[in-house]
Amino acid sequence: MKLIKYCLILALFSPLAARAQQPAAPAAQAPIVLRPGDMQVQARSAANRPDRAPVYPGGEQALGLFFLEHIKYPEAARVKQLSGMVVVTATVNVDGSVSNPQVTQSLSPECDAEARRVVSLLTGWQPAMRRSRPLAVLIQLPVPFGTAGHMTVDQARRQPQR
Repeated sequence: MKLIKYCLILALFSPLAARAQQPAAPAAQAPIVLRPGDMQVQARSAANRPDRAPVYPGGEQALGLFFLEHIKYPEAARVKQLSGMVVVTATVNVDGSVSNPQVTQSLSPECDAEARRVVSLLTGWQPAMRRSRPLAVLIQLPVPFGTAGHMTVDQARRQPQR
């Protein structure tokens, strides 16, 4: 009778013992690293993430020309021979206008004021799009002063030199 009890207990608990001896499930998968060429559209991205970024008409070259035509180099900065970039953040609205320009990287108070003035003149943007609807987004623009906007290209290497 005792032998039957032991066999019965062994039969009941043997599947549990076999499962306990199996190797553990693999640990969490290695993190996914996104590289510029490997990125894909997210199936369920955040509600405020655009599918398409805002675009200035004519692209970056036209934006650079706009800055060259409209920036008035402040006299105080010219006397000090200041050169560099003022980084301005602003909102591109759904109608393509720019609002709320704020300096995030300063060069001088005079250059900062001029950068805010010129960025507020930017109009005609193609707004960011989210599911085929325009979306207001925050952009960051470097505004060049002095020789910061000049770049030469070495024809042999065809790469920009600063």
